[in-house]
Amino acid sequence: MNFEELLLQARAGEKRAMVDMLELYRPMLIKASILNSSFDEDLYQELCIVLLKCIRQFRI
Repeated sequence: MNFEELLLQARAGEKRAMVDMLELYRPMLIKASILNSSFDEDLYQELCIVLLKCIRQFRI
């Protein structure tokens, strides 16, 4: 499955596609969640929520 198909499925609410998108961006989310050399779990969760909201709003 290519990125566009995955994105369309995630936008449609397909849970497997949403999980795949989160896994795809996981390294970036983890990197952005490190503050003062420490991983911030709350920030990571918030970033995951923001990513899922952005997926639903993204226009192709």
